[in-house]
Amino acid sequence: MTAHRTGTRQEWLTARLELLEAEKELTRRSDDLARRRQELPWVRVDKDYRFETDEGPASLADLFRGRSQLLVYHFMFGPGYTAGCPSCSAIADGFSGSVVHLAHHDVTLCAVSRAPLAKLQAYRQRMGWSFPWASSAGSDFNFDFGVAHTREEWESGAARYNFAEQDLRPKAGDEDSLDAFSQSIVGTTWQAYRREGPGMSAFALQDGVVYHTYSTYARGLDILWGMYQWLDRAPLGRNEAGFWWRRHDEYDGQ
Repeated sequence: MTAHRTGTRQEWLTARLELLEAEKELTRRSDDLARRRQELPWVRVDKDYRFETDEGPASLADLFRGRSQLLVYHFMFGPGYTAGCPSCSAIADGFSGSVVHLAHHDVTLCAVSRAPLAKLQAYRQRMGWSFPWASSAGSDFNFDFGVAHTREEWESGAARYNFAEQDLRPKAGDEDSLDAFSQSIVGTTWQAYRREGPGMSAFALQDGVVYHTYSTYARGLDILWGMYQWLDRAPLGRNEAGFWWRRHDEYDGQ
């Protein structure tokens, strides 16, 4: 017998209609936030960022691929990683199906990481993805947009992420376990792993000038993580206990 509250169909319908009003209010609030995102001031990007892509060297403007809007997912794949971050990988599993629709609505979706292009290409092939993925190796791009941290920032305990300074260093006594964890998922130390961070940034291109329009990090990425949108509607919700997800080719029975 379930321990969860049970009831009649009429009781369910009454409760569901009350919830529906709250959901509608959340939708209206979300629509309002979307408008406020679009009303943010645009910041001109004058630095000459360089990337390596499947088509060769590229500028930030080149990543637009002839369109006027660019969405960049800052994928955690540092130079020393042996594979992409499992969390970013779970998010990216939903990209390929959206790319074609966005492209036909004047929007390019592209992932960017600091790992060399050859590593990104090999991992993308392993995962069966088809979305554009550029390497920012040797560029300040990830640092300037808040998803990579210098060794000095790390050692000072003041890495700036999600618009605030954070101490990402392990607490005393946690070093070995965190190093073992990061070795198990991306083949590197905890420091090398967490000097990268996830995020997304939006850009506009007008009259040959690139503008930065929006960025979000941490829980701001939840809406991009498709499996969580489904879990939030499942009977037990997220029902999490630790790091339960894997790359899609690593689950038992694959």
